[in-house]
Amino acid sequence: MDVAASEFLTKDGKYDLDFKEQPNSGSHILSGEALGDLYKEFVKEFPIVSIEDPFDQDDWEHYSKFTEQIGEKVQIVGD
Repeated sequence: MDVAASEFLTKDGKYDLDFKEQPNSGSHILSGEALGDLYKEFVKEFPIVSIEDPFDQDDWEHYSKFTEQIGEKVQIVGD
């Protein structure tokens, strides 16, 4: 799964899942932690083996936390 999360990072460091619809209500804006939880739900529901760019390229806090939580279940890739 190639997320390319840098494309929908907001100015305040959150992730707008409805970024293509502008203006939008903001109801689909998630924190990095909530986005990681969403990925974990996807991994439970679908046979995902790799996630590319799950967070912004400079969001090391959430990259590290998510990688630690997901363990060896899924390969995390950045480019």
